[in-house]
Amino acid sequence: MTVTDFQFARKNMVDQQIRCCKVLDASTLDLVESMPRENFVPEHVKSLAYMEGHVPLPCNQEMLSPLQEATIISHLALTGSERVLEIGTGTGFLTTMLAMQSGEVVSCEIHEPLAESARGHLQQHGITNAQVVTINAMDPAAVAACPEMQQPFDVIVLAAALREIPAHIEAMLTNGGKLIAFVGQNPVVSLILKTKNGQTWQQIGLFETLLLDMEGLPEKRQFIF
Repeated sequence: MTVTDFQFARKNMVDQQIRCCKVLDASTLDLVESMPRENFVPEHVKSLAYMEGHVPLPCNQEMLSPLQEATIISHLALTGSERVLEIGTGTGFLTTMLAMQSGEVVSCEIHEPLAESARGHLQQHGITNAQVVTINAMDPAAVAACPEMQQPFDVIVLAAALREIPAHIEAMLTNGGKLIAFVGQNPVVSLILKTKNGQTWQQIGLFETLLLDMEGLPEKRQFIF
């Protein structure tokens, strides 16, 4: 595919996958339409970059769908000053868009090959306010030992499915901060937005979807009596 082909596919993606699903925020649509998504996928699947669904990645992972990415960006409504934590970097596409709209991004990736790929993509696209850390962010001890994660975050994005959000992740959010996550178990996973207000949380559901489970979660022991 040529550059023009990809530009045409990108416009069609915005019109047919995103705008028609009621993501209408102009800044989000402009950002997504300007981002060369094909640069963030492996060479052999570049033709799938703008498909409706999940593009396969190395390490048995997959990209979020364009609608999932656009919905996250739209509902976060970043102002340019936020400190953002992303868990599940992949190849860095959503990371790049988050960095373009915030003050700082710390992105956690459990697979070093993907983390290294994402670092390269961030550099290629001129992103200087995001760093990718190779870490299992679902491990409280690993998080506690990570220097980049010792200060609170204004926004947290969990880019894989969880049955529940770990307490140590919620504890890193500032008061008034936003947390967006995929919660549930396939075939019913809900994209939710939680806002922290003191000791209470406000939560809204955005839509139901499918997504790979988060890796690195501790296994719960089952007791048989």
